Amino acid sequence: MLLTLRVQGTRHLVKSTRWLASSAAPEKSPPAQPHLEVNGSTFATDGWTNVTPKILSYIGANKHLQMDHPLSIIRQRIVNYFYGAYRNQRGNPMFSVYDNLNPVVTVQQNFENLLIPADHVSRQKSDCYYINQQHLLRAHTTAHQVELISGGLDNFLVVGEVYRRDEIDSTHYPVFHQADAVRLVTKDKLFERNPGLELFEETWSGSLADPKLILPSSKFMDQTKQPCHTLEAVKLMEHEMKHVLVGLTKDLFGPRIKYRWVDTYFPFTQPSWELEIYFKDNWLEVLGCGIMRHEILQRSGVHQSIGYAFGVGLERLAMVLFDIPDIRLFWSNDSGFLSQFSEKDLQNLAKYKPISHYPQCTNDLSFWLPDDVEVDAGFSPNDFYDLVRSVAGDMVEQISLVDKFKHPKTGKSSVCFRIVYRHMERTLTQAEVNEVHKQIASASVDSFKVQIR
Repeated sequence: MLLTLRVQGTRHLVKSTRWLASSAAPEKSPPAQPHLEVNGSTFATDGWTNVTPKILSYIGANKHLQMDHPLSIIRQRIVNYFYGAYRNQRGNPMFSVYDNLNPVVTVQQNFENLLIPADHVSRQKSDCYYINQQHLLRAHTTAHQVELISGGLDNFLVVGEVYRRDEIDSTHYPVFHQADAVRLVTKDKLFERNPGLELFEETWSGSLADPKLILPSSKFMDQTKQPCHTLEAVKLMEHEMKHVLVGLTKDLFGPRIKYRWVDTYFPFTQPSWELEIYFKDNWLEVLGCGIMRHEILQRSGVHQSIGYAFGVGLERLAMVLFDIPDIRLFWSNDSGFLSQFSEKDLQNLAKYKPISHYPQCTNDLSFWLPDDVEVDAGFSPNDFYDLVRSVAGDMVEQISLVDKFKHPKTGKSSVCFRIVYRHMERTLTQAEVNEVHKQIASASVDSFKVQIR
């Protein structure tokens, strides 16, 4: 749940501050293909379709399930911790794990079920990979929360890849992995030692006015507690959640790790927090969590429980714990990389040793935008990043917008992107980089109707 962290998989979905093209209406005409085959199902395309063949090729890779892969090791560490932290009277783990759920979800699952309003920035085409107006590749594993709770589950972990349109650099990738957890408890369990206490305020009616209504949420809403919950219930649940998550953090980073809690805001938890650790002289965000909004439980058919949820990005943890400098390495099949890690001893994490340092090649690409398009209105850099990924794949290490300009006389807008090329497994020649760069320029002209400068 809660996207966390600023390294991939970590800055929460609701905190995006990137340039965004308007999502009030589709910007482009429907794609040429009337249908898409995605993960064994056929979907009609429309003006919202923006998922590329390159992105679809990642479905089913399941790096988090690949034996001896760093992401699989982190997944197992988290699962094993929760297995040990919560056991029933017979000594069996209470948490169930779902690590291979279909990444194709509905808009209802990804947004409405989690109380994310229709006009929220995180729904925009420039942030998500849409299959069509009603389906997308999940932007967070929290998208499965309501369906699992509705199925009768009260303690579970969801682990899997998520898809987010983002910038290109060493810490961002369009596909990354999250672990998301939910724990629900009833009054009898929470107040086992104090049976006279209540989960809900006496003044709360217990009814949801309109099950389809998503009430507006605000960063300024009361972060002490939700109106329905008693303070005692919230404080006990908060204490349990923080105790467990600090334990997880110490299990991963060592018992002497310095940490702090930071108040924050998420649409689907209230109150909400982020957990930060002091690592290499900097505070580093590790996870997001909070007390689940009771409206979500009601929509799931659960009326007499209170719950907490948390989410964490696996790449962020793995990059820190294994000293992996570039997020693209998680997608490498180079044996020199993969052979460095083993699941034989999950507690003894090997540090990554660079295979080789290949030189960078840097090329700039400048172009004029169409007459009716401006840099900050109608043009999304994420569209360009996806085009580059489709043409150059993982040859591109980083892209940065180094200049934007509006001609004072013609009114035309221009942008300049600096593209850094570096292959993870071999040296690139300037000649082959130039050829790929030309292909990117040509594709930009075809796709965006720009004029190369």
